[in-house]
Amino acid sequence: MKNIILIILVSISQFLYAQIDSEIKKKQEAIITEYVTNCAEGHHYSIMMDEWQSCLDEGLKKDSTIAALWQQKAMPYFKARKYEVGMQFIDKAVQYDAQRYQPYRAFIKCIFSKSYRDAINDFEDCIKKYGNNYVMDHTYKFYTGLCYLQLNEYEKAEKIFKEYNEDLFNNRKGLEHPTALFYHGITKYELRKWEEAIILFDKALKIYPNFSDVKFYKVVCLSRLRINEEEARRLFTSAREDAKLGFTINEDNTIYERYPYQIRW
Repeated sequence: MKNIILIILVSISQFLYAQIDSEIKKKQEAIITEYVTNCAEGHHYSIMMDEWQSCLDEGLKKDSTIAALWQQKAMPYFKARKYEVGMQFIDKAVQYDAQRYQPYRAFIKCIFSKSYRDAINDFEDCIKKYGNNYVMDHTYKFYTGLCYLQLNEYEKAEKIFKEYNEDLFNNRKGLEHPTALFYHGITKYELRKWEEAIILFDKALKIYPNFSDVKFYKVVCLSRLRINEEEARRLFTSAREDAKLGFTINEDNTIYERYPYQIRW
């Protein structure tokens, strides 16, 4: 009888907590609509930062535990390259919703603020807690590989990009990514494995034939090997023409940050 009563009490408690949680979420969604959708988004943060931030501050006065409001405070500072200012706000977002915003913070550390060791720590913690999920079109391990590449730890980066590309090829046909192949090729390039780099660059070019950065590094590899000088000259001209037309690394955030090994022409 005691066990039955205990089960009933637990069930009632779970139901009540679910109801309370549902009500809290509804209230928070209403605050987000009022202060983000209907207020902040009426101002462009690049020229009206004060107005943008004031809207969010008013929302946080209503409920300072809404992670999305803290993320929205952080985001425009990152795009303005004010990383330390933005990081204090994204830390608050992670405090209130780590599963959603810790991967985003790790991405910011990798691509925006270039805090590579911190980014690796964040991504590895995310993998332990949530698995190797995706943020900004790539897995957490992809960005970990990019961090190791930027730290000159080429063997670690090579291993990660190899595993990433093999997973795409073997388990996700049609989803092979030219940026991932490019960076795998770059690890080979840095390890002076010129022939292996060219093979990976060619795979990237099959998917994205106008990828100017890939063409540039393939030219370098051909020059290092002292072979196909005519092809190298032709490819260099082609790369420069493609770059002028904007065919470069096509990650969304390249409009804000130059990605590793992206060529300045």
